[in-house]
Amino acid sequence: MEIRTRNLADAVVLEIAGSVDGLTAETLQGAFADQLQSGHTMLVADLGGVDYTSSAGLRVLLAAMKDLRQRGGDLRLAAVQPGVMRVLELSGFTSILKILPDAEAAAASFGG
Repeated sequence: MEIRTRNLADAVVLEIAGSVDGLTAETLQGAFADQLQSGHTMLVADLGGVDYTSSAGLRVLLAAMKDLRQRGGDLRLAAVQPGVMRVLELSGFTSILKILPDAEAAAASFGG
């Protein structure tokens, strides 16, 4: 898994590529934690390059969302691929996270 970050409007976009599973989830968790420690509370997880996520990946997304919301921010998901979207739907994540078609729309959804 690879993670690149970029600023977009008032948000930080984490562009994630590869699979998010038990072997890589800790890396993603660390990337979210680094952004929080830097004071960034409006984050977009661009999942356009993610073809698979396990329950470990879902736990990381849920923990990041909770941490961000406790600090007055939030997490948006962008460019979710069909296989990952199916996992999000089955797990109920589509009702608790905003999912947008691309990073630009996700960043704009924060208002700012």
